Amino acid sequence: MNAELKLRLDLSDLYASYCACLDAGRFEDWPGFFTEDCRYRVVARENHDRNLPLGTMDLQSRGALMDRVYAVQSTLFHAPYYQRHIVGPSHIISRDGDVIFAEANYLVIRTKRDQPSEVFNAGRYLDRIVPVPDGLRFADKLCIFDSELIPNSIIYPL
Repeated sequence: MNAELKLRLDLSDLYASYCACLDAGRFEDWPGFFTEDCRYRVVARENHDRNLPLGTMDLQSRGALMDRVYAVQSTLFHAPYYQRHIVGPSHIISRDGDVIFAEANYLVIRTKRDQPSEVFNAGRYLDRIVPVPDGLRFADKLCIFDSELIPNSIIYPL
């Protein structure tokens, strides 16, 4: 298998594994998809397009992601719901040595136990991905959601 095809398959596996982890509610495994010095941001498209710094969520380091997991599992009280991520094929925007800059569209469906499923969030990921000994990891994950309004609040990672 040539290197380009292997990279594309590895990227596809990274995104699929990331979504499967979140959809299964294995939030304690979520930080493992990131480097130690990562950054995870959730930003409205309007703010991103205008280069405005305000984000809905901004976590800087794997430790901050672990704090978010603790909050989701231990301190936040909300009506439970399930998520289902649908992610389009990733597109490699550019490379800088081993560093990969990629983009992928996403859709998150939310299902509360007593209600029909609904589109919760739609947007795109802009990611900086780096190789580590056991595969690829997100060094930066920017989740840019399209709607200016989000239902209630974002509790679980996108």
